[in-house]
Amino acid sequence: MVEKEKVIDALKTVYDIEIPVNVYDLGLIREIKINGDDVYVKMTWTSPMCPYGSLLTKMVEDALKKIEGVGNVEVEVELDPPWNPKELTEDGKKQMEMLYGKETVEKWLKDAASQ
Repeated sequence: MVEKEKVIDALKTVYDIEIPVNVYDLGLIREIKINGDDVYVKMTWTSPMCPYGSLLTKMVEDALKKIEGVGNVEVEVELDPPWNPKELTEDGKKQMEMLYGKETVEKWLKDAASQ
């Protein structure tokens, strides 16, 4: 049985190509299911038009396959509803604040909440 924490740890090794925050803390991972040794992940991209979306999806798949004992890996992309900054984890928010400043991130989140 693959442990969820190992899956999350693997996901945290994959960084968005344009935003230097990992896909888990960025909030791109919408669902994780583990069935014995098989892992299913539903993810999104920061934009439906993301030029690196398919590469990012492949990077997630490859990271999951590196987990010891993992069997089949399925990564499904869900673009609707679109990603929203409100999906950042607390760690993701802190990382964004370090990169762009607390005021900028708070404004960004406030603007996203009003949409």
